[in-house]
Amino acid sequence: MKLRLPGRRDRAEVVPDTPSDLSAELVKAAGKGRPTPRRNEAQARRPGPPPPPPATRKEAYKRMREQQAARRSSTRERMAMGDDSYLPARDRGPVRKLVRDVVDARRNLGSFFLPVAGLILVGYFIPNPAVQGYTVLVWMAYFLLFLGDAVVLGRRISKTVRSRFPDGQHKTRSLVWYGISRSTMIRRWRFPKPEVAVGAQV
Repeated sequence: MKLRLPGRRDRAEVVPDTPSDLSAELVKAAGKGRPTPRRNEAQARRPGPPPPPPATRKEAYKRMREQQAARRSSTRERMAMGDDSYLPARDRGPVRKLVRDVVDARRNLGSFFLPVAGLILVGYFIPNPAVQGYTVLVWMAYFLLFLGDAVVLGRRISKTVRSRFPDGQHKTRSLVWYGISRSTMIRRWRFPKPEVAVGAQV
């Protein structure tokens, strides 16, 4: 009978780990179940070294101008998106945003103000009395239509603001003027940019 020391096991009883078990344990220990990232991906995630300090005053001034231009571009993008923290005081607040949405959701005759004014100006300088007379008539007709559309827009702005903000702590006349002045700009030139489509329910 073969004697066996306590705590000692035979070779037959020792079951070695299979290669698949070893690889699974290694992957789990190294990346907690996640595959090891590639070298180029790891280098892309790693932040690059800080730029060296400028050697001359001209280089420092150039770098400062580039940083200022980048900040101005980022600020303008935020303003165009309607971020309240970047907007000027006249455009801030939920009430002003509501007025902008009311204006942008409808087709306004004021949007044609600049093109019509340009055509009227060109026609006025044509040395032909008949053309100048028609130019004045067209301008007067458009101006009357614009006033009527502005009145309709102003009433819609007042009604919408009173229904959404019934506390009555807002200057309605200022809000109406704000909306009418925005309506005189071409839609793609408005700032902040329109956030609602034409015909949307506001």
